[in-house]
Amino acid sequence: MKHPVDVHVGKRVRHRRWVIGMTQQQLAEHVGIKFQQIQKYETGMNRISASRLWEIAHAMEVPVEHFFEGFDNGDAKAKGQDILSDREALELIRAYYAVPEAQRRRLFDLARVMSDAAA
Repeated sequence: MKHPVDVHVGKRVRHRRWVIGMTQQQLAEHVGIKFQQIQKYETGMNRISASRLWEIAHAMEVPVEHFFEGFDNGDAKAKGQDILSDREALELIRAYYAVPEAQRRRLFDLARVMSDAAA
């Protein structure tokens, strides 16, 4: 049975990997394992040892504690982590930050107006 901590840490690994545009294969090569093991980590199927988590954090340039952010008594949803598990949302975030800053602000204002109108 998957432990909630392992699932949460795995989701945070996947999220960080997506944000920085790294593939499972690339991460696996950085830490010296096969990409299938990364898949198992990301789903929480396999636990990540402390030393492996340290290697993953180093490869992704974040502190180890990054992978535990938002975990509170097994209720990650309460901290708003659901959106981070949605690939479409992450792709939208990447695309948003690829837009020049002046245009990005206008895009943000447009999105806010549209969401207010839909509510």
